Amino acid sequence: MNAIRKEIVQFLDENVSTFIQSWRQRVLISDNDIHKEEVINNGKKMFQLVKLRLENALSEGDVRELAYKVASERVEANINIGDLVFNVNEGRKEINNWIISSGFPYDKLIQILEEINTIFDQFSYYTVKKYTEIKEEQLEEKTLFIDQTHKERLTILGQMSSSFVHEFRNPLTTVIGFTKLINNEYPTIKYIDIIEHELHQLNSRVTQFLHVSKKELINGDKFEVSLKKLFDDLLNFIYPSIVDGDVKVTKNIHSDISVFANQEELRQVFLNILLNSIDALQYVRHTKIMNIDCNTSDGKAEITISNNGPVIPKEIIAVIFEPFFTTKELGTGIGLYICKKIINKHEGEISCVSDEKLTTFSIKLPLFIKKGKCAIS
Repeated sequence: MNAIRKEIVQFLDENVSTFIQSWRQRVLISDNDIHKEEVINNGKKMFQLVKLRLENALSEGDVRELAYKVASERVEANINIGDLVFNVNEGRKEINNWIISSGFPYDKLIQILEEINTIFDQFSYYTVKKYTEIKEEQLEEKTLFIDQTHKERLTILGQMSSSFVHEFRNPLTTVIGFTKLINNEYPTIKYIDIIEHELHQLNSRVTQFLHVSKKELINGDKFEVSLKKLFDDLLNFIYPSIVDGDVKVTKNIHSDISVFANQEELRQVFLNILLNSIDALQYVRHTKIMNIDCNTSDGKAEITISNNGPVIPKEIIAVIFEPFFTTKELGTGIGLYICKKIINKHEGEISCVSDEKLTTFSIKLPLFIKKGKCAIS
């Protein structure tokens, strides 16, 4: 160690208390910081690292060790990374200012100041890197815990729903059976057909709850399903709702587009989305439009059902297919979940996007293969 380095080290030793006191007045330390006493101790340790560097006795491992310690303490104290970086830079400025004001010729100090800046750069790098790693690990742990808790709650809820629905279904089946008998023996009784229809609707909801509580949907045979015919039937079925909602429907589906699927399950998916679209359009005053389009690409049918209803916020889009999530006052939150489950079962994809102009549900399904070729030539 040359003479000027020895003199600077001696100068720093003689002024260490003043240096630390001056630095302490400028750094950010919260009263709630559980390691606030260590902030000052760490400042003193950093001061010692600078001295070791001037004595040519410092290793990069020494800097990394202190940086990891500081990072862990800052995470435990829940201190913002910005405060940490600010305090480090204040320490850098304080030491550099003291050395510059030591009275030594500046040209003799340039190399020393560069070395000190290198120490602080290394320290900042390792501290921020470690701080970020710890924070990311904590976030992953929290996310894993939340996901696991969510799954456990859904499992319990599914078991409870399954038990309740089985108990509910037995008397419901009996009522449906006796309703049919009454209808056969007394066909002129008013409203019996309405009662029968509503009972079947209720039975359909019960079946949906059973699906939620199981890992897989009930297996059903798959055949060629013409999408044009399927949507023609669906639109005829919900025609009263379309008229009552004053909705203008446009449909663009080629008659040759067919998919390999269970027709009743697909019917359930598209019926749910169509009715949801009609419900959403009741909240707008402009012309209510629902578009149904189907094209083919890469061996798949691409069906889109769009409406110009209210925009769905991004935070809702993110969970719209989650079980038991609903924005409807009397909704069950299982309709779209079942839709996703059915589409996934058919090796397809379903998604939703929404902006100020349109809300669009997009569904992709494998095309029906016939004689080694797609149904679409």
